[in-house]
Amino acid sequence: MDLELGGKTVLVTGSTGGLGHAAAKLFAREGATVIVSGRTQARVDAARAAIEAEVPRAHVRGVTADVGTAAGVATLVAQEPIVDVLVNNVGVYAPRSFEEISDAEWMRYFETNVMSGIRLSRHYLAGMLAKNWGRIIFISSESAIQVPAEMIDYGMTKAAQLAVSRGLAERARGTGITVNCILPGPTRSEGLDAFVRGRARERGVPEADAEKDFFATARPSSLIGRFETPDEVANLIVYTASNRASGTTGSALRVDGGMVRSII
Repeated sequence: MDLELGGKTVLVTGSTGGLGHAAAKLFAREGATVIVSGRTQARVDAARAAIEAEVPRAHVRGVTADVGTAAGVATLVAQEPIVDVLVNNVGVYAPRSFEEISDAEWMRYFETNVMSGIRLSRHYLAGMLAKNWGRIIFISSESAIQVPAEMIDYGMTKAAQLAVSRGLAERARGTGITVNCILPGPTRSEGLDAFVRGRARERGVPEADAEKDFFATARPSSLIGRFETPDEVANLIVYTASNRASGTTGSALRVDGGMVRSII
């Protein structure tokens, strides 16, 4: 299936690893020009090189900026003022007790996970409206619906993304712009690998058994009973950005391994 993304410019925030990197690579395979974004030059350069090595004739640019801050967003949009597709993927998370989360940490999570997408969407929406075509995608989480007790701050930010996404879709009513949220389940990444290793130590189980233990005890509603791969989620992201998904907007699209116990 031709997703008709050739010639489009796509920005994926937090794309130096994990899910964001998988999405950036798949966009490059579809012929889009991809902007890789990360906080360090070394990581951005490595991500660009990896995509170029795997995808013949890939068109990849990179911007080093911390989009979890207003200054970082300003740096990014100054270098890349117009995009056709914006994937708001950058995010932070860590398991911890609600009582231990300081005001400063609440604000850091909100700035990184929510305000980054708001600021970037506010900038890029004007260019999309001028062309009457665009895609804005927020990478939320099933944690927006089933808020985990050990990551309440994270769940709060993911729920906020749902509200922002739906409101922006209403703002773009009647145009060629779609705005959607993607809700992955737990997805294999560097951060998640570290979390699983720590969980294995805490529960006294071998690392090889930690994933099975996690789904048996912490996420028992998962129907696949395993971590998703970044590519499994990236497939939905790239499809949602395509012309083939032009009738899908204002939606929360789940790729959560059946974790949320709901038929809608």
